[in-house]
Amino acid sequence: MPEQRKTATGPGRILVAVYAIFALAATSRAAVQIATKFSEAPVAYVLSAVAAVIYIVATVALARSGSTSFRVALASCTVELLGVLTVGTLSIFDKAAFPDATVWSGYGEGYLFIPLVLPVIGLLWLRRTARVPQG
Repeated sequence: MPEQRKTATGPGRILVAVYAIFALAATSRAAVQIATKFSEAPVAYVLSAVAAVIYIVATVALARSGSTSFRVALASCTVELLGVLTVGTLSIFDKAAFPDATVWSGYGEGYLFIPLVLPVIGLLWLRRTARVPQG
């Protein structure tokens, strides 16, 4: 019977730490934006809040072991990748829709493109830790 590997061991600890940092950064950014200037760019600020929630969910799911956490981490990393690709593309081609930046604007250029790379690394790590034979 295959055994579920823990995703938060070895290099997975670094991945969880980076996700936690991004969860904190995105949550703080969204909270300040929504509290102080929501009317200026509501779509951008709501998307920052959505990104924050996804980072929080991914952090918790990657830090925990078990098949449910694995599936939640897989779903959150996938949604995150789709979000950064969609928002990144829209923010470049429809600048009027994004008068202020989100975490995912320009594929995360304000965060050194880490939001673009992070879900890819997360998905690769999940693939590596998916199932291993007991032995």
